Amino acid sequence: RDDLQGLPARYRAVCRPQLAGLDLDAKVALAARVLHAMGLEQHLAPLVLLVGHGSQSANNAHAAALDCGACCGQTGEVNARSLALLLNDPAVRQGLRGAGVAIPDSTTFMACLHNTTTDEIEGFDLDLLPTPARRRWECLQDVLAHAGDQVRRERAPALQLDPRAPHGALLQQLRRRANDGAQTRPEWGLAGNASFVIAPRHRTQGAALGGRSFLHDYDTDLDGDGSVLELLMTAPMLVTHWINWQYHASTCDPSRLGSGNKVLHNVVGGTLGVFEGNGGDLRIGLSRQSLHDDQRWVHEPLRLTVIIDAPQAAIDAVIAKHAVVRQLLDNGWLHLWRFHKSGFLRYAQGAWSPLLLTNA
Repeated sequence: RDDLQGLPARYRAVCRPQLAGLDLDAKVALAARVLHAMGLEQHLAPLVLLVGHGSQSANNAHAAALDCGACCGQTGEVNARSLALLLNDPAVRQGLRGAGVAIPDSTTFMACLHNTTTDEIEGFDLDLLPTPARRRWECLQDVLAHAGDQVRRERAPALQLDPRAPHGALLQQLRRRANDGAQTRPEWGLAGNASFVIAPRHRTQGAALGGRSFLHDYDTDLDGDGSVLELLMTAPMLVTHWINWQYHASTCDPSRLGSGNKVLHNVVGGTLGVFEGNGGDLRIGLSRQSLHDDQRWVHEPLRLTVIIDAPQAAIDAVIAKHAVVRQLLDNGWLHLWRFHKSGFLRYAQGAWSPLLLTNA
């Protein structure tokens, strides 16, 4: 998988990202913040995979729309590799111990990338792994291959592929799509997104969410001061809203807030934008092919519903502190619910009220 600037994949191993410009104290502080935000300050496994995501397509002026929104339209590769190097640094680990975060000597962090077009997982910097970690990575290959196969079969019907095809045949079809310059729909990206769940994994485990929910594993019992909740409501919640609204606007007003027919796009100025045809205004938003399958709208334009499992007082404190969060809620740009022992409560006009759910 060559990168968007044309760097051949074979050179990626030697193009190892480095965190330059940070002294040791800054690196330790950064590592501590990241581990705290992810809830990985304790009970670490011997091998921890840091998995970013990125798409793969050819001749696609809007390739960035299929990559990571939180990475500004890039893949998560650089972030994952940089973080793995940081957390495996002995000097950083020593500094973390002084800050009360003890990473076991037996724990190794490893960077990976989920190719969302083919559902393959690629590992990076294998040459830096100690022998036990490398063996664990090798043992994971069958597990990752099986998981990828299951996800490919789930996605196949939406791509007009046969989910009953043999494992290798379906994978090869998706690889061909990823490298086909005439393919206008290499994957569906985040079409259909409608919710963001900030809660312990057990809240959604086993639920068939249809690929429509952003998920963040969050345990309020490990967040005594509410700092992680504040981070989640002022960073990931905003990013998921941006993504949701890009799809929403491009679907509801495609002539002004979408970029039209991808087949007619002409790139202007390298990365400036696209014309639809040979002139006119620059087109913004997503193309019709990212939202419609030529028969129906694949994306259903719903405002994002954020569902949080946290005390009401903690959520209210974040809302009161941050104007940008209040603006989104008070002006109806997104919906906010919280888990409650009797079901859900909904936030509206500065107050919480029970949410009545009925079976359709």
